[in-house]
Amino acid sequence: QNNAKVAVLGASGGIGQPLSLLLKNSPLVSRLTLYDIAHTPGVAADLSHIETKAAVKGYLGPEQLPDCLKGCDVVVIPAGVPRKPGMTRDDLFNTNATIVATLTAACAQHCPEAMICVIANPVNSTIPITAEVFKKHGVYNPNKIFGVTTLDIVRANTFVAELKGLDPARVNVPVIGGHAGKTIIPLISQCTPKVDFPQDQLTALTGRIQEAGTEVVKAKAGAGSATLSMAYAGARFVFSLVDAMNGKEGVVECSFVKSQETECTYFSTPLLLGKKGIEKNLGIGKVSSFEEKMISDAIPELKAS
Repeated sequence: QNNAKVAVLGASGGIGQPLSLLLKNSPLVSRLTLYDIAHTPGVAADLSHIETKAAVKGYLGPEQLPDCLKGCDVVVIPAGVPRKPGMTRDDLFNTNATIVATLTAACAQHCPEAMICVIANPVNSTIPITAEVFKKHGVYNPNKIFGVTTLDIVRANTFVAELKGLDPARVNVPVIGGHAGKTIIPLISQCTPKVDFPQDQLTALTGRIQEAGTEVVKAKAGAGSATLSMAYAGARFVFSLVDAMNGKEGVVECSFVKSQETECTYFSTPLLLGKKGIEKNLGIGKVSSFEEKMISDAIPELKAS
């Protein structure tokens, strides 16, 4: 069943281009439709020469958006502006909230059954916006709307592996909560394989995972935020989702979704994915007292977002 029809909204941008490349490269994808307000015909022409079976087509501007979305199984939304040094993810809100509201309204109208994967920051706010837009159009399904937090997991796995001399591909750290600063809660106590750190090292590692995005923003010195690692993480999430939609069993990814796991309306936890999106929320599980405190500290900020 390797015939997923995937749309990327914001396909010409810093995340959109490498994300589209990874999707084009996957045998899971049969049709790739690319949308943006500039450059998409060129990006699509370029990608269409790659010797994989996904058929690629570019769509330009709002009047072409409906055609881009029709018949899609999965829509990925990396559209929006990136952070510059000194900015928080919340500083993007005014611009990106409007962009996400506009794009998700089109999804609600033209592919209401599709899985919606939102990358655009601040994810802690753009997911509630997406939910409200879908409610307004009468097509809301909380099991099909995902805030992509996979980059936090990818970073946690990488940093733990570096510190312990492990193969990062074999490390799995669940990261729960949200996708900004102290709302990013890596559950190192649940890491597989099991790892132990002295408290000072654990505190530093946790801080690095929480501020890893800012590390990239600073290193790029005004040229943007995480694009390549985010494209990798976004593709990883989409491939997991499509595998589950194809009937693969036991696919688990963390994602920021509508949740009853805490007093927050939206919260990221490990999710068992299935043919219809979220099959089961696996919840927070057993946590250490250090992690427990991070959860209680994050809740007010998540509610405010």
